[in-house]
Amino acid sequence: MKMSAAAVALAFALVLANFANQCHGALQEGFYKGKCNVDVEKIVSGIITPLVGQKPWITPALLRMQFHDCFVKGCDASILLDGSSSEKTAPPNLSVRGYDVIDLVKAAIEKMCPGVVSCADVIVMATRDAVAASKGGWYSVQTGRRDGLVSLATNVNLPGPSVSVENSTAIFNSKGISTEDMVYLLGGHTVGVTHCSLFKDRLYNFNNTGRPDPTMQPSLAFFLRLRCPQSSTVDNTVNLDQGGSSADLLGEPTSNTVDNSFYKQIVFHRGVLQIDQALALHQLTKDTVNTVAFAPNDYFLTKFQQAMVKLGAVEVLTDAQGEIRKSCRATNF
Repeated sequence: MKMSAAAVALAFALVLANFANQCHGALQEGFYKGKCNVDVEKIVSGIITPLVGQKPWITPALLRMQFHDCFVKGCDASILLDGSSSEKTAPPNLSVRGYDVIDLVKAAIEKMCPGVVSCADVIVMATRDAVAASKGGWYSVQTGRRDGLVSLATNVNLPGPSVSVENSTAIFNSKGISTEDMVYLLGGHTVGVTHCSLFKDRLYNFNNTGRPDPTMQPSLAFFLRLRCPQSSTVDNTVNLDQGGSSADLLGEPTSNTVDNSFYKQIVFHRGVLQIDQALALHQLTKDTVNTVAFAPNDYFLTKFQQAMVKLGAVEVLTDAQGEIRKSCRATNF
C-alpha cells in the first residue's frame, strides 16, 4: 500500500518525537551549542586556565567542591547556596573553597548568555578546566544539569578521612559509582592539602594504642610530626601527595600536578589520610592501586577523567526540574 506524502510526513514526525523522548532527561556533550551566541565552555576555560596558573590551590578546591556537591542530593549546585542552615554551614564543608571562582565564571557567562547555563554545569566545566590546567589532561564533560532549590546542612553526610574501605565502598556504590572508580576519584588527592587535625592520631595515638599507625612509613611519620607537633594549637597543613617532600626520595615535587604520584606514595606506605593508605592495603582496592601506580601516567589520567564524568552524572536534575539560577548563591524566588 502506497502512503501519501502527508502520511509519510506524519510517520517521520512520530519517529523524531520518539527519538526525542528517548533522549529526554539525559546529559549530553555540547548541550549549550546553539543555545547561546557564544562558546560557553570557551568562556569557562578562558577564566579558569590562567587563574590556576596563578593560584594552584584552585584545582583541589574545585575537585573537592564537585565531590561535596554531587554526594549530597546529586550534582545540583546546592553546595553554592547561602543560608544560615545551608550545606555550606555543615562541618565537612566549612573548609570548602572556590565559591568566588564559580561566581566569577557564572557572572561572565550571564553577561554573554543570561538565564541559560546552570551553576551545576559551571562547577563541572570549571573543575574539568582546572584539572587540565594542572596537567591532568582535557576531557569532554556532559552538560544539561539544572540547579537545585534546597540546601540543608542536615543533608550533608560525607565519608570522613578515617572511613574504612568497606564503608567508603558502600557509600560510593550507593551513588552508582563502582569500587574501581572510587579508587580513581580518591586519586584526586594527588593535589591539595589536608590539616594536621585530620590525621594527627596516626602520628601519636593510632586507634588509642598510644603509638603511631604501623602502616605509615617511619620517615614520613617523623617528617609529619615535625609539621604537626602533638601539643600544637596551630592546625598546620601538609600535602596529600607527599611526592617530593623532604622525607621522600622517590622523585620531584608533584603536589600541584594531577598525576599518578599519589598511588606510588601509598604503595610505599606514604599515605597521609587513613583512607588513602588503606586503599593500598585492602583486598577490595589494592590491585587497582598497584595497577595505577605502576602503569604509565596516561592510564591514570584516562581512568580519572572517566570517573569524574561518572561523578558528574550522580542524581542530576534535568529538563523542567530545578531551575537555572541567576546567582549561584541564591534561588530565583
